[in-house]
Amino acid sequence: MQFSTKVPISKSHHPIDYQSRLVSLGSCFAENIGAKFHHFKFQNSVNPFGIIFNPVSIEKLLSRDVNQQPFTNEDVFFHNDLWHCYEVHSALSHPDKEVFLKNLNQKVSDFQLQISKATHCLITYGTSWVYKLKTSNEVVANCHKVAQNQFDKEILSVTTIENSIQNTVGLIQKINPDCQIIFTVSPVRHLKDGFVENQRSKAHLITAIQQILNPNSSFLNYFPSYEILMDELRDYRFYTEDMLHPNPTAIDYIWERFASTHIADTCIPVMAEVDTIQKALAHRPFNPNTESHQKFLTNLNQKIIKLQEQFPQLQF
Repeated sequence: MQFSTKVPISKSHHPIDYQSRLVSLGSCFAENIGAKFHHFKFQNSVNPFGIIFNPVSIEKLLSRDVNQQPFTNEDVFFHNDLWHCYEVHSALSHPDKEVFLKNLNQKVSDFQLQISKATHCLITYGTSWVYKLKTSNEVVANCHKVAQNQFDKEILSVTTIENSIQNTVGLIQKINPDCQIIFTVSPVRHLKDGFVENQRSKAHLITAIQQILNPNSSFLNYFPSYEILMDELRDYRFYTEDMLHPNPTAIDYIWERFASTHIADTCIPVMAEVDTIQKALAHRPFNPNTESHQKFLTNLNQKIIKLQEQFPQLQF
């Protein structure tokens, strides 16, 4: 008997392998998948400018990076003892303005290089709801706890999102026409916007992405993260205590579905070996000076050396 409806996912014609260079952008779910890539030692860069939820802000950052437009004094502001920028996440904020600008512009330079060398770019959209700064009417990526009366909240139309995604694709192709782009919609529920509003938001994102997918295009792909959690798992036991975020079991399952369809079959035994090494490295012995533990470390080191002979880029 079958107790769930399985979401059909086509095998990628350009799967990820250990020679691939990945860039993951977007919501906190991009961080979840990025952590999996990191665990299995793929070459992956995740959200250099922090978590970004909406398509317009992702497009804006890519435009700045691809066109090498540096951040200036006009792009930053001081609030609650820190310098912030409305284009990036609060995790990057800094008490020193000059250091903050230097860090941001170094990321612009580094990120442009990462995009130009990427074989795959994974973009996870979280929401269609955005906040616009009243003084400029610009969409912000993060409000940085500035008073809510300084912003107008609105939902992006399907047409606006579609145009933004097309611009994003064009920017990536401008410097890297061979890059595979994989879109997905975060399964995290944004219930602060409201129940109906969250569904509208996800629907706008999914509709806009589907509008730009071309059956004859081999470089644009869609992975159904949102659909897997909503339709395949479909139970609160797959959520964290806040009932909004997928829990580790759900993330593991979605990752398994992704790996089985978007990672080359030749990588599976390598991933298993990497996983074994990672778990061994995380092991904390009660008695580290015993002969048996020293033998364990020697065997582990030999496994690492053998794997690195095949894949020199793997670092443990």
